[in-house]
Amino acid sequence: MKTTKILMSFAILAILFASCEADDTAEIVINNIDNSIDNSTNTTGGGNNDSTSPITIGGIQTTDLTLDGTRNYFLNEALIMTEGTTLTIPAGTVIRAASGANVYIAISQGARIEANGTANNPIIMTSNATTQNAGDWGGLILLGRAPINSVTGGDATSTSEIGQLPYGGSISDDDSGVIRYVRVEYSGGAADGQTENNGLSFYGVGNGTLVEYVQAFEGKDDGFEFFGGTVNARFLAVSGSQDDSIDWTEGYSGNLTDVYIVHGVEHDKGFECDGFNTDIGNNSDPLFFSNPTVTNVTIIGRGSATGNEAIRLRAGTQGLFNNVLIQGFEEGFDLDGDMGDSPTGQWVLDGTLAVSGVTFTDVITKVKNDTEFTFSDADFISGDGNGTGTDFVTWGAGWARN
Repeated sequence: MKTTKILMSFAILAILFASCEADDTAEIVINNIDNSIDNSTNTTGGGNNDSTSPITIGGIQTTDLTLDGTRNYFLNEALIMTEGTTLTIPAGTVIRAASGANVYIAISQGARIEANGTANNPIIMTSNATTQNAGDWGGLILLGRAPINSVTGGDATSTSEIGQLPYGGSISDDDSGVIRYVRVEYSGGAADGQTENNGLSFYGVGNGTLVEYVQAFEGKDDGFEFFGGTVNARFLAVSGSQDDSIDWTEGYSGNLTDVYIVHGVEHDKGFECDGFNTDIGNNSDPLFFSNPTVTNVTIIGRGSATGNEAIRLRAGTQGLFNNVLIQGFEEGFDLDGDMGDSPTGQWVLDGTLAVSGVTFTDVITKVKNDTEFTFSDADFISGDGNGTGTDFVTWGAGWARN
């Protein structure tokens, strides 16, 4: 962290010191943007960038930051947009990140991101390494004021795994900005076994935020993870994530529409869905569980002989799945729970956890019930054989990587 230091308020200092004590990421130096030229080699990767050397960015921003779509940028440390600021990223911008879990972009509560790419000129956030690998850098983090169930009280907040930044509240339509035609590559760097980045992390993000045409490519951890909140997202692609492709927890209740997942050699589940954070518990008052609606989904695995589950539902999650295509898994849906704090099976009987229209190809076990409740496949699934998935070939054309 070598950018110029500036004076900041005691409030920001307090957040900073709390962050440094609470997780294993490196100490954050208070700074403003440094427009010095970096010596990194500029390479192709999309956008309409010119061939000049990249501009170095990073640090805690207390004023708006607007990038230039004709330039490349080198992210050399955490870039944290503070409350009241806006990060504007035009179409065609390429941001290359230095190595390390401490290198990420965070949009704090009350801040905004305006990342407006196009199909012909997507915004690309990628690794600056000569040989790019999953986990080279952190990723993109949004933090909002929408409800989460890991705290008690409407305006109470929790803190993020990376950076220990606050999130959560009572504003369902909270607006963190726009993420459109954005590709996040080689992210998911981990500070330790318990503190991990994802491709894109949504912490208590509200449904006033627009998220569409976004890809997580070759990440070390999850592709997209939703920690509570109500944000809706559509046209999501996850390629080669080494943990779960889509992960939700802490009472997430948005809509996910048109999701395409393809597994690489290293992978975990297509979806891992928790009603609450099993490390924290459901502390909300009144109690509520994750309850999203997921429509038009294709999940392509490595073949039934390789094992694994396409969709795991646990910790009392609810949710409705519509028009799903699952290919190449030992198990299609794996439901876990009990008759106590994790009543996943009860929601099947109540009809608040269900699948409508699904096709299984090269899948050995369609539904595995480990919930302590008794139900048949037909209680959980209707329209077996009727799923067509999502048309990724059409909506992913021009901006997403295969």
